[in-house]
Amino acid sequence: MKLTDTHCHLDYNKFDDDRDAVIQRALDSDVYRILVPALDRNSALDAIKLAKAHPGIFAAVGFHPTDLDTWESTSIAELRELAGSTEKVVAIGEVGLDYYWVKETEKQAFQREVLKLQLQLAMEVNKPVVIHMREENDTWFGQASVDLLEILSDWHQRLKTESHPLAERPGVLHSFNGNLETAQKAIALNFYIGVTGPVTYKNAEEKRQIIRQLPVERLLIETDSPFLTPVPHRGKRNEPAFVGHIADKIAEIHMTTREQIAEITASNAVRLFGWGG
Repeated sequence: MKLTDTHCHLDYNKFDDDRDAVIQRALDSDVYRILVPALDRNSALDAIKLAKAHPGIFAAVGFHPTDLDTWESTSIAELRELAGSTEKVVAIGEVGLDYYWVKETEKQAFQREVLKLQLQLAMEVNKPVVIHMREENDTWFGQASVDLLEILSDWHQRLKTESHPLAERPGVLHSFNGNLETAQKAIALNFYIGVTGPVTYKNAEEKRQIIRQLPVERLLIETDSPFLTPVPHRGKRNEPAFVGHIADKIAEIHMTTREQIAEITASNAVRLFGWGG
């Protein structure tokens, strides 16, 4: 059985004391692929360093919407160089919109402009995007969803018009926390939906109802470590070895087995990121 963790911040300092042991525990738990996304240029360098050091680890490069204070006129060129620096960079991310931590309308507008620039970069380097989206009040649906879907729809239309390969595999909505309609619209644009630890929480029945109505062929499993630790480890630091608990919950929701969910989501990740089986 092969499990994938398509979103894990292994570069964070919370792993500094035992990073190698964390990676070994992941391998011992059948996790054979891990994607480490970036938040800015420095974390992109760290993600690439990790990816180069470990065969099963891959990197994404990009600027997170809450980390744009270090964005400069040269940032796109720097990201372009990083994206082409090694075949271990398989995506642009983590990019998107965050209206929860950034409430000023001018800064939200800047997020949208930077997102569009990074989507253009993804087209140029032919790498899918890892999308972050959070609403102002942490609700299921709001202006961030509206703005994001508009931007992604316009981008996907360009991809189709130009017969770009990314039209079939544009990216993933990471740690999805939206409503069913948003998920369905994203899937209609050929995006995947990332499922994280909260799907295992006792009070997350509405989230589970949404996942039940989505095809497993459009799902990815992610830990978002060191955050969003799944039950039964909730309250502890999250790590890739726990991704199986998310697979178990999806299997329960879709009335199948962990092995089946692992196989399908691993295949989904291969199709999206092209990192081989």
